[in-house]
Amino acid sequence: MKVLVPVKRVIDYNVKVRVKADQTGVDLANVKMSMNPFDEIAVEEAVRLKEKGKATEIVAISIGSQQASETIRTALAMGADRGILVKTDGDVEPLAVAKILKAIVEAEQPGLVITGKQAIDDDSNQTGQMLAALLGWGQGTFAHKLELDGSTAKIEREIDGGLQTVEVKLPAVMTTDLRLNEPRYASLPNIMKAKKKPIEEKSPADYGVDVTPRLKVLKVAEPAKRGGGVKVKSVAELLDKLSEAGAI
Repeated sequence: MKVLVPVKRVIDYNVKVRVKADQTGVDLANVKMSMNPFDEIAVEEAVRLKEKGKATEIVAISIGSQQASETIRTALAMGADRGILVKTDGDVEPLAVAKILKAIVEAEQPGLVITGKQAIDDDSNQTGQMLAALLGWGQGTFAHKLELDGSTAKIEREIDGGLQTVEVKLPAVMTTDLRLNEPRYASLPNIMKAKKKPIEEKSPADYGVDVTPRLKVLKVAEPAKRGGGVKVKSVAELLDKLSEAGAI
């Protein structure tokens, strides 16, 4: 079974995000970039499936600038077999990403698509669900555990009230949650091997997709600074303060 894993290049989660002085967006100049953490989990899960003999090939896909090839190389070093880079400048909205992925899925014919549940830059949490809808495939979102059994996948997913188990027929789309696994660090030999693995370059036009944004960002601002706390002398005063703040 072939597994497709979309990966996104985002600001590293350890970096403090800065807003541009003109408030038109986030400052990306001289900022460390890395693979979206949820996508790392998706790659790790695909590699584990291959190690168990459940998957035969892993294809890492990224949509973005030429620098996104570095993100694909990271996936290849973790264990993916080859990559596809869909080159485009500027931000690509979730619907356009899903349409591109749909075209790639139709060309590659995978048995499973594993995506991160969301990217930490826009927090949209839309691409996996949109892709499943466009393909007409079953989906299991916020996966906590995955088990493959022949032509079905049993997915334990995180919900507000705890855990829920769903069973979907393959092919299907799955989005990963934080506790699905712990991604491995790529070893030096695998990093060297990744340099020789193929990355095919495409454009949105090759898939007949218009990536023109449908939304316009009017303003980006930092959240208000948190005010200092106060000390209270009694439980009654604490309850009064919480009541004034609307907390109770």
